[in-house]
Amino acid sequence: MENRLYSAGRRVCAAGVLAVLVPGLLGAPGAPAQPVGLPSMGTASGADLSPALERRLGEAIMVQGRRDPTYIDDTEVIQYLTVMGRKLAAHAPGGAPQIEVFGVRDPGINAFAMPGGYIGINSGLVVSSDTESELAGVLAHEIGHVSQRHIARGFTQQNQTGTIMMASMAAALLAGLAGGVDLASGLAAFGQAAAINQQLGFSRDAEREADRAGMEMLSKAGYDPGGMARMFGRLMNVSRLNEGRGAGAYASTHPLSIERMSDMQNRVRAMPDLHRADSDDFWFVRARLRVTQALDGQNLRAAVQQLNNEAQSLSGVRQAAARYGVALAEIQRGNTAEAERALAQAREGYRDSPQIARAEIELASASGDTAQALQRADAAYKRWPDRRILGYLYAQNLQRSGRHQEAMAFLQERLKAWGDEEPRLYQLIAQSAEALQQPVAARRDMARYYLAVGALPAAVSQLQQARNISSDFYEQSQIDVEIREAKDRLAEERKLLERFRS
Repeated sequence: MENRLYSAGRRVCAAGVLAVLVPGLLGAPGAPAQPVGLPSMGTASGADLSPALERRLGEAIMVQGRRDPTYIDDTEVIQYLTVMGRKLAAHAPGGAPQIEVFGVRDPGINAFAMPGGYIGINSGLVVSSDTESELAGVLAHEIGHVSQRHIARGFTQQNQTGTIMMASMAAALLAGLAGGVDLASGLAAFGQAAAINQQLGFSRDAEREADRAGMEMLSKAGYDPGGMARMFGRLMNVSRLNEGRGAGAYASTHPLSIERMSDMQNRVRAMPDLHRADSDDFWFVRARLRVTQALDGQNLRAAVQQLNNEAQSLSGVRQAAARYGVALAEIQRGNTAEAERALAQAREGYRDSPQIARAEIELASASGDTAQALQRADAAYKRWPDRRILGYLYAQNLQRSGRHQEAMAFLQERLKAWGDEEPRLYQLIAQSAEALQQPVAARRDMARYYLAVGALPAAVSQLQQARNISSDFYEQSQIDVEIREAKDRLAEERKLLERFRS
């Protein structure tokens, strides 16, 4: 079932392994904000790069990005980061587009802004943050680049390297729209853009402007503005020691200086003194990402050791979060008994946690106890209806229990509440429709998913399959309209990218 419904999209989205990990593409950390020389893109540059056009470029990149193996496809992480980003952006000087923040599985300390309000945060940045305000400080700085339109302003400069960068990116995205591109081609585009990234950097004026906008956002959103100064001061010190490696990655693309640090510190002293308590969510997400970024046994053992050390030396929510992280690692290792013990310890000092509830659901699933997983998911979602991951877990466990009609009804209700912000709902609805012997509906819902994430060729393919399966004239007519609309949108996307190719 899954292969039939999803295979077209995976082929389509394989190209251009992507800008999410290519800071050099379109204003990720390597793309200069006001540098000496970003490309003049002909008719697509300058005043023609409207906010709407910039957003469409970001959407095109994210089609590839969501398929990148380092993209953290975790609803809880995405919700936490995006809520923080939008809270900050609500106070952006001059306003900001709709902010979408996502995580990247990478222990390096880095973050980057892309066109249209998409911002990537490395897992290493979250893990290395000692306070929530430090994490918010880096995110606010990136939103400052977005709100001041540094990416669009950079496109008005002229530089041959930048022109090649844009042309390569556009070619990779066009190849993805054509479908049938293998992963190797994407990796080649990634390598080329990564090499270009080493030659580019934000200008001092742009960095200073983003600092000041970020400081204002932090203060008005209720975070401690000193968090930005502390984090950037630590990054500057680390970059001096590491010469751009590891924790110095952010400093290498966002040049830090004594002048910038002095300006930040002076501004902090002039602002009201804010001592903001870190949210519980921060500590739990931080622990989850510490485990998430451990890609092999050695790194996972190191993560568990660090979490155990924290559990022994800390108390309260931080101790509970550390033990929760240990439980996640043990689930990943298949040690369900150890995971259960760690979760029980986490609950001893901190009983009211949606994250611990989630881990208990996942533990029951890992143990093969679907009935218990469903019972726990039902109770957890009723307790924390704002946590979307718990809604997903409830629906998935309904499906695993064979209760597809209930799952579909629940998912349809969530779709009304969450809308296209959660396109994965369409995937789950399609799975239940297929299980209920509704192949036309299943493919139409998969098409809606692909439309929501911008994988237009896959959407067309699913609709054509639905058209061929259907024997109802009126249904066929409706699908014909949907196919025509999807093809029109695909043609517009190709036309857009062609403007940046030459």
